[in-house]
Amino acid sequence: MKQLLILSGKGGTGKTTIASSFIELSKARAFADCDVEAPNLHLLNNNGKIENTPYYGMKKAYVNQDACIQCGLCKMNCKFDAVNYDGLYKIDPFACEGCSVCEFVCPQNAIVMRSSKDGEMTLYRGKSLFSTAELNMGSGNSGKLVIAVKSRLKGNLSNEELIIIDGSPGIGCPVIASLSGVDMVLIVTEPSVSGISDMERIIKTAKIFSVKIAVCINKYDTNIALSRKIENYVSSLNIDFVGKIPYDKLVTEITNQQKLIVNTDSQASEAIKIIYKNTIEILNV
Repeated sequence: MKQLLILSGKGGTGKTTIASSFIELSKARAFADCDVEAPNLHLLNNNGKIENTPYYGMKKAYVNQDACIQCGLCKMNCKFDAVNYDGLYKIDPFACEGCSVCEFVCPQNAIVMRSSKDGEMTLYRGKSLFSTAELNMGSGNSGKLVIAVKSRLKGNLSNEELIIIDGSPGIGCPVIASLSGVDMVLIVTEPSVSGISDMERIIKTAKIFSVKIAVCINKYDTNIALSRKIENYVSSLNIDFVGKIPYDKLVTEITNQQKLIVNTDSQASEAIKIIYKNTIEILNV
């Protein structure tokens, strides 16, 4: 079983468009959306019965008002200003970081740490298996939720040959968690100053995990000079460059219809098919 992760150093590069196209081209029977802070792969690739499961991440403090003697030690010792007072001491769940200092200093054991519902995991069961999740606004532990998404997918697999994972933008915790255990990373970049900077960062991050790395450029013809700079940079690192996609207005139109660009007769579709072919060849070496 091979795992292909699709990443971008920044948002808006077309990562999910390419991931959904790869799922369609490969007829993948197992895939995941690990962008738990803003998942959208389900808009293009959803099928089958939906199974929702609450995700309980970090523990947060809760004040038992019957036991509280109003001493205020919790508020005095909270470094996150998560304890509010309006006649009663209460914990702001959005500010609480789960450090449990308030529980430790409370002389009456009036503060307890309770598991917090930080999001919801969703599993689609149909001809394929699709695992995704969404983190609640203001909740942390996005990396742990990504691990849970991947574990839930793997725990329900049989003999699938390929898993395609749509990762998060950036290089933060969810990306690190997505990278763990994969065989190859396809980095989608764009010819812009920020696109190049973020591509360089994600390449450095992926190299730490000793996985195969390939790069493709989306909307390459919006800045030919920067596209050449990207190709030269990738070549200098001995990283595989698997192709480039031209800017195509049809992509936006088709995506807004919740359809797949790869199923159309377009320049973008043909370019994605070439990138897919080159990527799979490298993955299977």
